[in-house]
Amino acid sequence: MPKQDGSLTAVIVSGGKQYRVAPGDQVLVDRLAAEPGSSIKLGRVLMVHDGDDFKIGSPSVDGLEIEAKVLAHRRGPRIEVLRYKSKKRQRVHRGARADLTALEILPFGSAAKPAEAEEETEKTVKPKAKRASARKPKAAAEAKEESE
Repeated sequence: MPKQDGSLTAVIVSGGKQYRVAPGDQVLVDRLAAEPGSSIKLGRVLMVHDGDDFKIGSPSVDGLEIEAKVLAHRRGPRIEVLRYKSKKRQRVHRGARADLTALEILPFGSAAKPAEAEEETEKTVKPKAKRASARKPKAAAEAKEESE
């Protein structure tokens, strides 16, 4: 279910499991073959909720990929498995830890558009360099004063 405040959320699939994510969320998913610091694209987006707008895919939303940054590779908590059959002297005790990848969801959909606009304005506005010719008249004026 989408969050009640009407913020931008999406339902994605990774490793056969479904996750509800929003921009800036950190999610633990099954281990992915990606280096920490790199970014990956999650193409299986089942649903997108943005305010009053719902997009439900069949099976996935067309033209939408959610980009995520790989933060780290971790291991999950230890899970102990006990099997026991009474009166048969059969007991099995095993433990396991899941290999996980921590992801940070980058802005997508309508949240990505303002971020791209800010980057474009930063690229277009450049500080003006001071001209060397502006310094020459001062030096020339000082030279005239010294000669007089």
